[in-house]
Amino acid sequence: MKVLHTSDWHLGHTLYDYDRSAEQKHFLHQLCEIVKQEKPDVMVVSGDIYHNPTPSAAAQKMYTDGLLHIHKANPSMSIVVTAGNHDSSSKLEVNTRLWDVVNVKVIGTFEKIDDQFNLDKHIVEVTDSSDKLVGYVVAVPHSYPNNFPVLREDTTRELRQKHFFQTLLSEVEVRNTDKLPVVLMAHLSATGCDMTGHDETVGGIEYVDVQEFGDGYSYLALGHIHCPQTLKNSDGKARYSGSPIPVSFDENYPHSVTLVTFDQDKVPQIEMRNIENIKPLLTIPREPKELEEVLQQLEHDISDDEEAYIRLNVLVKDYLAPDTKERASEILKNKKAKFCTIKQNFETKLSADDNQKKFTLEDIKKVDPIEIAQRFYQHKYNTEMDNELLDCMKQVIQQINMEEQA
Repeated sequence: MKVLHTSDWHLGHTLYDYDRSAEQKHFLHQLCEIVKQEKPDVMVVSGDIYHNPTPSAAAQKMYTDGLLHIHKANPSMSIVVTAGNHDSSSKLEVNTRLWDVVNVKVIGTFEKIDDQFNLDKHIVEVTDSSDKLVGYVVAVPHSYPNNFPVLREDTTRELRQKHFFQTLLSEVEVRNTDKLPVVLMAHLSATGCDMTGHDETVGGIEYVDVQEFGDGYSYLALGHIHCPQTLKNSDGKARYSGSPIPVSFDENYPHSVTLVTFDQDKVPQIEMRNIENIKPLLTIPREPKELEEVLQQLEHDISDDEEAYIRLNVLVKDYLAPDTKERASEILKNKKAKFCTIKQNFETKLSADDNQKKFTLEDIKKVDPIEIAQRFYQHKYNTEMDNELLDCMKQVIQQINMEEQA
């Protein structure tokens, strides 16, 4: 069985209000060409088809047109799509019966039939161009661990996820009498994954150990993490294909889709197919420099016809001049490149006392929150917190203390 693994398309994503549909369409065209050349038996899309749960009509049309063109490039290929955390699970499934006509299986939700969860919905048989069974895909959409179906009354909330994966794999094992390859799809954060490009402070991230996926799969096709990688603790069987085009400036690594074939022992053989982004996200310069030097580099390094999004990487000693964005925009006014934002790197000068004084967890419980806030502000901005902000902090803390005592 030959598998094309991709995920995290984020169709409809805009970058600082710039429309990215041309880049997204170019990716789908490249994906179509890869399908035409490689002739996979199945393409799996492991979640985050769209960037938000209410995609525009244009984004939905792009998705529909893209899948139809991909199907025409290799009509015998199965396509399995699962919902990610950015998708509306139910909306993704609206046209499932129509998608069945072109061999596309969309799994966005868990469903019950006569009070029993429908496991068949998540098990897809894969056939080759001669209609011979060559493997299975176990398709699991995104869900938070505590929201996974309860398949047995004695299953605790903590074990729902693990039990659901293993139940599906065990069901496939019963059917898989010829010991064919099994691909398991999931959209989540696996323990030990490279989070480069992700902001871990937003929304909180729950990690799942590889052992939680159970036994019985030949390849784990993961989505959610944008950096392409094979998990080190998975014997080469668990992989993130990554996002095909970058969603943020910090995703400064090659983007790709993954081609998987299996040897006689069902060991996955992995190849990457790079995806070109016609409008790269550039950080200028790579290492932060002072503003005037950065603006000079921006003017000289970006040609008039270069298509790109620009983030300036500025070393700030005291404060950033208020007209910096206007000056950067003026430099790019007659160029095709688009100015987006500024990454500010504050030059920090810590005293010997600051370097020696480290807060332990016990210290934090005892120290005045105002002192912690002042130290953080001094460290980040290289200046003392002004009186207005200090008074505001004191009022907030006083209000919190009053609410706790009430």
